[in-house]
Amino acid sequence: MAPLDLVVIGGGPAGYQGAIRAAQLGMRVACVEQRAALGGTCLNVGCIPSKALLDSSETFHRVRHGLAGHGIRVGTVELDLGAMMARKDRVVHGLAQGIVGLFKKHGIVHVPGRGRILGPGRVEVRHEDGAPTLLEAKHILIATGSEATPLDALPFDGERIVSSTEALALTRVPDRLLVVGAGAVGLELGSVWRRLGAEVTVVEFLPRMLPWADPACVRQLQRALERLGMQFRFGAAAVGYEQGSSGLRVLVETGGRRSAIEADVVLVAVGRRPYTAGLGLEEIGVARDARGRIVVDGRLQTSVPGIFAAGDVIAGPMLAHKAEEDGVAAVEGMAGLPVQLDWERIPNVVYTWPELAVVGLTEDEARRRGHEVKSGTFPFTASARARCMDDTDGSVRVVAAAASDRVLGVHMVGPRASDLIAEAVLALEFAASSEDIGRTPHAHPTLPEALREAALAVDKRALNI
Repeated sequence: MAPLDLVVIGGGPAGYQGAIRAAQLGMRVACVEQRAALGGTCLNVGCIPSKALLDSSETFHRVRHGLAGHGIRVGTVELDLGAMMARKDRVVHGLAQGIVGLFKKHGIVHVPGRGRILGPGRVEVRHEDGAPTLLEAKHILIATGSEATPLDALPFDGERIVSSTEALALTRVPDRLLVVGAGAVGLELGSVWRRLGAEVTVVEFLPRMLPWADPACVRQLQRALERLGMQFRFGAAAVGYEQGSSGLRVLVETGGRRSAIEADVVLVAVGRRPYTAGLGLEEIGVARDARGRIVVDGRLQTSVPGIFAAGDVIAGPMLAHKAEEDGVAAVEGMAGLPVQLDWERIPNVVYTWPELAVVGLTEDEARRRGHEVKSGTFPFTASARARCMDDTDGSVRVVAAAASDRVLGVHMVGPRASDLIAEAVLALEFAASSEDIGRTPHAHPTLPEALREAALAVDKRALNI
């Protein structure tokens, strides 16, 4: 293959979007991906299939439990799990084919196989069959993503003790599902299988779920999930398991005492770690930190000139949209363009129902950084549109600097919070004040009015509470 301007290792959000941006900037680009399909973990076994199942399970649950109040009567509602999984797979396949089309449109060469960096500008690609291919390029972008973190006490076996990958493809609804870890993945997949009929218990080592989120929002979300039927045990550690008469008996330690929880399937969702195995980083001297993340400078270049890294393999939140920003920023830096990255303006979303979405600082974080703050809250029970939808769980909180009124953070639990947070991200991006949001007309009745009302509440001007 002729010399290239850029070889991207990894076809996930950081890799494929970085490759497309590089092609837009006139670079000759090849993208190496060891999966059968482009899109990385997010598209194939993460963000997209989980959201497909979340939407399907929410629809199933609403038909069974939420239509009578709207005056809609239905007969017996049955689950066809095979059809639900097939729909999920169609969504994934269609989007993966869309990336293939984008690569063709931009002239990006897709190289199937596993990449290994031999040195600056040189990548060897090993294929399932045949001789390896040597790619040469001016720049290399490492975008290999992350993998589920295992627990020594509960090693993955792919059937009874599973990661999120297998939990997205179960062939039957487990009678009892134990989720280890009350982060976004555990809560989302736990809620999927709870809606479909499983008894779900969540065990979390920390004293609460989602420690990065606003405590009031977390309490609201927990109450909603408990009403769904999910059970929680905090301050508890899974320390081992044994085969029981009707499944696994997982040993859980709480405050020095041990007990057992019986489960048919155990989902271990305690986080993710950078996936860098086999890349040859040690041999070429690419520096990594104590957590195994690749160290980069402000332009996302590693300790080896010409080799860059983006997404889950570097510091920052392990989120697909953060990875996309990284990939684009890295190649724009290669092209000599300005690089601007602010990971504090990256929104974080938990796609349960109701959804939780945040951007920026909580009140406690703002105070720890020396800010004097003021805040305003508006509940969805006072939202006309939320009442029409019969989805009134949750609220919106706006945190602003006391002196300047600049918005420092927005935190919400409620219907379609994942969509509503975009306006808040834009407000932070443009250094808006809470008054700016409060004086911006919002259509009525809509869910985004809740954000406006929360902004008005910062100065005790809310009109509907």
